[in-house]
Amino acid sequence: MTRDEFMGRLRRGLVGLPTMTAAEIASDYELHFEDGVAAGRTEAEVAAALGDPDRLARELRAEAGARRWTQEQNPSAAAGAVFGLIGLGAIDILILLPIVLPVFGAVLSVLICGVFIFIAGGFVLVAGPFLGAPGGVLAALLMGVGLMGLGLFMGGLMAVLTKWLIDATVWYARLHYRVLKPALDNQPQA
Repeated sequence: MTRDEFMGRLRRGLVGLPTMTAAEIASDYELHFEDGVAAGRTEAEVAAALGDPDRLARELRAEAGARRWTQEQNPSAAAGAVFGLIGLGAIDILILLPIVLPVFGAVLSVLICGVFIFIAGGFVLVAGPFLGAPGGVLAALLMGVGLMGLGLFMGGLMAVLTKWLIDATVWYARLHYRVLKPALDNQPQA
């Protein structure tokens, strides 16, 4: 494989990463080729030593997503980390999907319930005193505030749990990559 073929496939695999990050990665691999050629190796030898550019791009995307998540920890970074990890461990998805989907589904359902409880608490707080709630006006106000507090608690708890789950997913992917990398590096290149 020539330098241009390798770099073309690598750049196509890095599409979707921030432009600056993809440019830095491509520049690093251009330097690998320059150093290899300066040392007397052919472009094909350098490309073979670097491995499959498609697999390399998946690994780099996963690592960039995980790094971004540890720095920013916002929904966009979480999505980038999760999608990068999906690309890296597509086979693991079949194993982890039956475990992960119910957990994320339960978290999402409790979060949605928390939102509806908060809204119901606001309704009771505003309309309860006028509807003649049992216990009088004070009971309606306290019930509304209590329901709103419960909704906030549920939402906050699920936000923390979601962060922990994403952190655990990133940790698992890094562990997976560290365990598999030596085995993948020792495979003969075609």
